Amino acid sequence: MNNYRLTIQYDGSRYNGWQRLNDTDNTIEQILTDAIIKSTGEKTKLIGSGRTDAGVHAKGQVAHFDSTQ
Repeated sequence: MNNYRLTIQYDGSRYNGWQRLNDTDNTIEQILTDAIIKSTGEKTKLIGSGRTDAGVHAKGQVAHFDSTQ
């Protein structure tokens, strides 16, 4: 199993914050998780170093996930 670190930057204007929510897929965590699953073909959990609120931008935020790839 490999552990991958992501250092990310985003404009959060169009998103409902970092954390995945039950009533929308429009969160940074969900968008990145979907991209990781598409890239690796594996269902994985993305762990962020912190959370942001709706409309908040990030520069240098860190997250990680595990994959067999």
